[in-house]
Amino acid sequence: MSGPHIAVVADDLTGAGDTAVQFVRAGWRTELQLTTAETVAEVVSVTTDSRALPADEAARAAGEAVRDLRAAGADLLYKKVDSTLRGPIRAEIDGVLKGWGPRAVAVVCPAFPANGRTVRDGVLLVNGTEVHRTAAGQDPVTPVTESRVAELLDAEHVRLTGTDAVRNAELLRGAGPVAVVDAETEADLERVAAAVAALGPDAVPVGSAGLAARLAHAWAPQQPHGPSLVVVTSLHSSTREQVARLAAEPGTRVERPGAADLADEEAWQSWSRTVLDRFDPQAPHLALVAPEDRDGALSPTDVARRLGGLAARIAEEHALSGLVVTGGDGARALTTQLRARAIALTGEVAPGIPIGTVSGGPQHGLAIVTKAGGFGSPTALLDAADTVQHTKGQHT
Repeated sequence: MSGPHIAVVADDLTGAGDTAVQFVRAGWRTELQLTTAETVAEVVSVTTDSRALPADEAARAAGEAVRDLRAAGADLLYKKVDSTLRGPIRAEIDGVLKGWGPRAVAVVCPAFPANGRTVRDGVLLVNGTEVHRTAAGQDPVTPVTESRVAELLDAEHVRLTGTDAVRNAELLRGAGPVAVVDAETEADLERVAAAVAALGPDAVPVGSAGLAARLAHAWAPQQPHGPSLVVVTSLHSSTREQVARLAAEPGTRVERPGAADLADEEAWQSWSRTVLDRFDPQAPHLALVAPEDRDGALSPTDVARRLGGLAARIAEEHALSGLVVTGGDGARALTTQLRARAIALTGEVAPGIPIGTVSGGPQHGLAIVTKAGGFGSPTALLDAADTVQHTKGQHT
C-alpha cells in the first residue's frame, strides 16, 4: 500500500463502509480495502474483524493494522467503533494507541445523533435510553453492561465548551491517554471534530460514522473562498425555475448575455471582458445564464462553447470554490475548455445530480457538479452551488 493520508480502522466490515462513505461525501478519494494493496486513495478504510475476538487478540489486530497504515504514509487516524460500544473497545484503543505513537490521545465519542445515539454527561443513550438497558445490553456475543462511557473504558470524562478549539484540544491532551466527550447534537460533534483537528496528528478520534462525518470536513484542506460558478445552457423550464431560486439568494450575481452579445466574436469578447472586470470574489455564487430568446440565429453548440470558454477563463483568473454546470452541451463545452481528462466522481448532491472533481488540466481537483436540464427540485442549482463550497477539493 502507498500514499493514504487518512486511515480508518474499523472492527467490522459494515462499520468500515459506513465510515468510509462519510469521507466520500466530503470529496475525499476513498477506498474500502478488503485486502492490502497499493492505492492512490487519500482515505483508506480497513476492518480488523475483531469485535467478537478476545481482548488481547483484538488489541493485537488493531495495533497491527494501525502500524501497517502508519508505515504506508497515513498521518491521520480514525478508529471506528460500534455506536453502542459493543466489543472489546478499550483493548482495541490500547492497541491502536501503541501502534500510533507515544503521544497519541484517544478522543472517544460514539454519538450519532441522526441515528439516536447521544452522549450526555458521559452516558451513552440510544433514543434517550441508557445503552445497557437497550438491546445492546442483551447482545448474545458482546453485551454492553455499562452506559457510563468513562467507567466502561476506564477513561477520563472531559467537557468541551465554547468555540475555542485550541483550548478544548489542551483539555483533551491533559485528560489523555483516553478522553471521553459528550455530544447530543450535530453542533456538539462539530465542536469535538474541531478540537480533534486542533490536537493534530496525535489525536486518535474513536467513534461511529457520526463523528467521522464531521472530521471529513474538519480535516479537509482550506478551501478557496471564491464563489461557486454556475453555468446554465439548458432552456428547460425546470432549469429556469432553478435559476430564479438561485438568483433570489442574497449575494448571488447573475450574468445573462443578450443575443447580440453572442452574435459575433467581437461582441462576445467585449461582453466577456465586462464580466471579468466586475467579478466579485466575495459573492457566494456567480451564474452565467444563456439567454432564453435566441431568435433561432444561435446554435446551442455555439452558446455552450462561448459560455464554457468564459467559465474556463474565470476559473483561470480567479479563485473559485467549484463549478456547477447544467445542460449536456454546456457540460461538454466547459470540461473541454478546462482540458479535463475526466471527472472523478465522489457522490451525489441529489438523486441524478453527481458531484466530483476535475481530473487533469490546470483546474485539476476543482469540485464540479453536472446536472441534466430537466433534473432536480426548484432549489437544485442553489443546493449544488452551496455543496461545492463545502466540499473538500484537491485543487492546487
